[in-house]
Amino acid sequence: MAKRGSTPKTAAIFDLDRTLLSGASGPVLSAAMRQAGLLPDRRNPAEPLIFGIFNLFGENRPTMLASRQMARVAKGWRVSTVRKAAKAAAPVLAAAIQPYAKVLIEQHRQAGRVVVLATTTPYDLIAPFAKAAGFDAVIATRFGTDSGAYDGTIDGEFVWGRGKAKAVAEWAEAKRVDLAESFAYSDSFYDAPLLAMVGHPQAVNPDPRLRALATLRRWPARWFDVPLGVPKFAGIEPQSAIMALARPELFPWVRFRIFGANRIPEVGPAIIVANHRSYFDPFAVGITLARRGRPVRFLGKKEVFDAPIVGDLARAMGGIRVDRGTGSDAPLQEAADALAAGDMVAIMPQGTIPRGREFYNPVLKGRWGAMRLAHDTRAPVIPMGLWGTEAVWPRSARLPNVLNVLSPPLVTIRVGKAVELAYDDLEADTERMMGAISTLLPPEGREWHEPTDEELARTVPPGTTPDGVDEAHEAQRRPGTD
Repeated sequence: MAKRGSTPKTAAIFDLDRTLLSGASGPVLSAAMRQAGLLPDRRNPAEPLIFGIFNLFGENRPTMLASRQMARVAKGWRVSTVRKAAKAAAPVLAAAIQPYAKVLIEQHRQAGRVVVLATTTPYDLIAPFAKAAGFDAVIATRFGTDSGAYDGTIDGEFVWGRGKAKAVAEWAEAKRVDLAESFAYSDSFYDAPLLAMVGHPQAVNPDPRLRALATLRRWPARWFDVPLGVPKFAGIEPQSAIMALARPELFPWVRFRIFGANRIPEVGPAIIVANHRSYFDPFAVGITLARRGRPVRFLGKKEVFDAPIVGDLARAMGGIRVDRGTGSDAPLQEAADALAAGDMVAIMPQGTIPRGREFYNPVLKGRWGAMRLAHDTRAPVIPMGLWGTEAVWPRSARLPNVLNVLSPPLVTIRVGKAVELAYDDLEADTERMMGAISTLLPPEGREWHEPTDEELARTVPPGTTPDGVDEAHEAQRRPGTD
């Protein structure tokens, strides 16, 4: 309990294996201990199988009871040698922290919470990793020592199951941390006592029993290799599964010509920007990005996310909901978090499909959100020019024409080099970005076209007419004329 007159602190408590890391830390630590001469040079042939089962199914009581015997195995080891091995393993483990875990740790730190690692792994083996990863505190199993060597005992709690919960409770009492306002993250059913102690429990990559328990107790479930809200089934997120279907031959009512897909980065953050001509544009972008086999986080209008079924699918795919009416910075922050995690983000800077004569304006006009994101994150901006998508699914149609398989329209997609930005002015860099997109369009897309009444009608939603739809758009005239 906090002392009278003091303000209790809050904490964010993270488990290690299958939570911060996608699997077990054991292989890395074992390799470091072999290198230090603590373990035989020849690896136990059963070790890969044991860790493989752990990675798939999580902790089980027999293996954790065997882990408790590690104190006896370590009897006589010099503490200094173990710490040397741990120091060698630390950067390897730190690099293996899952991307959205890194983002979440920083968010908790900025919120003023104490960031804590709570793990069964022996303290001396894991403390250098915790320091390298920026944790404020470590709650871990401690081995007894005598004259600089381990004596075969455990000093205090074996930090697993109820023992972990007890160790965290004792630490919180000593540090005046309010667990009722704190967060905890774990994959294991055996950490249920810890999760139940805090006000904000979250099941991360939950094992089958924790998944069932989390459902019953309404604890949120998430994964640290995908954004919050993206589910996984058999270890695969929906977008990755759908990528297998994002192949041109599976769209017989469209012909695709794709150029420059190799300019999409294979790894690391990137902001994909494209012009907007049709409801089919996200599909065209997705088919192009699928050639890299990388998921992308689309920023989309709230109307998409609020629609039945489609909205649920958009959220499951990691889409980011944008409500322009609120002026909130939350969507850009969510996109920045995705970039910080190494993901790609896709934006259509025009915001919406141009209407009326503006649809035929060769000067593309973009909003500054994409460029603000680029200025804040320094992620490369990759332009993409789309042409012909309006013939597949014009704004005037409620559904695409999927029956036109005899003479399907041609959709051309060109990916350009990263836009060279000055990073000094949002408007100027936005113009550079839109200019880079424009250069990827065919010649007819860079020249003024006087539309017919029929063409104008295809640029507005069903049931409306171009007349009076948007006075600002209708006021646009052909450049160079009165």
